[in-house]
Amino acid sequence: MNHKAGFVNIIGNPNVGKSTLMNALIGQKLSITTNKVQTTRHRIKGILNSDDYQIVFSDTPGFINPSYKLQESMMNYVYSAFKDADILIYMVEPEENQNNNDQIFKIIKETQVPLLILINKIDLYDQNIVEKEIKKWSQKYSNSKVVPISALNNFNISNIKKDIIDLLPISPPYFEKDAITDKSSRFFVEEIIREKILIHYKKEIPYSVQIQVEDFIESEDSIEIRAVIYVMRESQKGIIIGHKGLGLKRIGSESRKDIENMLGKHIYLHTPVKVKKNWRKDTSQLKKFGYQS
Repeated sequence: MNHKAGFVNIIGNPNVGKSTLMNALIGQKLSITTNKVQTTRHRIKGILNSDDYQIVFSDTPGFINPSYKLQESMMNYVYSAFKDADILIYMVEPEENQNNNDQIFKIIKETQVPLLILINKIDLYDQNIVEKEIKKWSQKYSNSKVVPISALNNFNISNIKKDIIDLLPISPPYFEKDAITDKSSRFFVEEIIREKILIHYKKEIPYSVQIQVEDFIESEDSIEIRAVIYVMRESQKGIIIGHKGLGLKRIGSESRKDIENMLGKHIYLHTPVKVKKNWRKDTSQLKKFGYQS
């Protein structure tokens, strides 16, 4: 049998369930998930392997109209997902508010690769609403296959996987067969810590924070990690640390447990908090943090 392989890139509005979908498709948690918009800042690849195929999924940031350099970088990841896709997944939810990104919709409509439109979160809506959505999207993008799903509840996920395998081009694998992602352990440590901040803090704090692993010292049965939490203002530093340091202690404790589960070793985690003013608008600083311009 000929081996199949290809890039399956997931796009859509913020908080529509793209990260949850990729995690469900590969069968493990790679992308962090919260109920806050703009949780995903990078393009994260998750790789699903079998003897006969390799699927390289890409989770991308949600569509936004950028207000500063970080958001411009996030949208660049979205546009890059159109360029190398073998299959494009456009994820929506019933009655969602389209944010009038005409350029994105034009690219979707003109795509030359197979297009799957997945209507997510159907468990939260009446059947008649879901049926109207299927009809609406089928008419809007006649070049697509429209499928209702619930990524969180794994509804129709196995069918989507079968559709993807059928559509994959004949190709050798792009990555080693034991690879599950193109990102490093350091990256996922940073994401785990940022996820805890997204969960526990409100307003501007989650969007003002960047994590950077500066030390990752591995021994036979343990890893010592120093991950700096950067904020934009001195007042934000105090909020992160919390009364008597309890806020930072909670972030460290919860993060350490997840990192130990991921890496299978005892973790010594240090999370100092530092101020880096206006890092979201600084192109050179964004490059140091690993964002593409």
